[in-house]
Amino acid sequence: MNYHFLALFLLFTTVLRAQEPAADRIQQHIEKLASDRMKGRGTGSRENAKAAAYIARYFKKYGLKPLGGDGYYQHFTAKVRRVVVPDSVRKAANVIGFLDNGADHTIVIGAHYDHLGLGNQGSSLAENPQGQIHNGADDNASGVAGLLELAQYYARNDVKEPYNLLFMAFGAEELGLLGSRHFLNHPTLPLDRLNFMICMDMIGRYNPERGVGIGGYGTADAWPEVFRGVTAGIKFFTDRAGNGGSDNAAFYAKQIPVLFFHTGGHPDYHKPGDDPEKIDAKAEAEILKLEIRLIDNAMKLPKMIFTPVK
Repeated sequence: MNYHFLALFLLFTTVLRAQEPAADRIQQHIEKLASDRMKGRGTGSRENAKAAAYIARYFKKYGLKPLGGDGYYQHFTAKVRRVVVPDSVRKAANVIGFLDNGADHTIVIGAHYDHLGLGNQGSSLAENPQGQIHNGADDNASGVAGLLELAQYYARNDVKEPYNLLFMAFGAEELGLLGSRHFLNHPTLPLDRLNFMICMDMIGRYNPERGVGIGGYGTADAWPEVFRGVTAGIKFFTDRAGNGGSDNAAFYAKQIPVLFFHTGGHPDYHKPGDDPEKIDAKAEAEILKLEIRLIDNAMKLPKMIFTPVK
């Protein structure tokens, strides 16, 4: 036996395994973004800006090209409308990194990174939300962790895919999908070059009885072919609708096919109890592996044709 060859083979396969989504990295990202020190990542807060900088550092680490207009950042102004507050107009930003494979078309992978802060911007379901930290571990530190895991996977897999990949962390989603709508109205990449959009929002509280829901199955005729024969380490089901739930709705409104991944509601939704220790990082890793299988299948096909869901 050629032991030198065997050692190289084992090293190579170990590196490949290391690139797959991993529960420990997922948990690490969530604990960072949803710690009490981040004070709920409310739009316009110093902690929200820290979360954006955290994401940008990883985009840079993975070698993604800045595509926000100001480096990785696409700045915009957000307005609080659900409640009356003295600082209703706030600074916000999307964080955008581009994996350029020299292809004609691009796949968008996105998740919002903002949450409800200290309960002063509306949308909290707590009885007395003001002053309470809404950590938003599931909503949506879990989605951002997924975004970063997929970014590192595709940036480091030594494969030049037939599509480019645009990784986007959206700001001000909780104020009405403001970040994704701002990008779509001020795109840093032509919209007609976008193939489809993957959205992750609340993928950290897996319920094995329900499974992970995947919305948007009806937004392109090609999705059934993409899903054909795909298996996963977790239970999943599809839903045709693509116009609700999260930032995917903004892309659907622009007639871009979408898939929306979501593990469902829970008693801590939009409450201070949405904490990191309640996340199922192992299940999230399996959800991300499922997403990779679907994305890879989709990249074998021509650019998708949008179909409205009636």
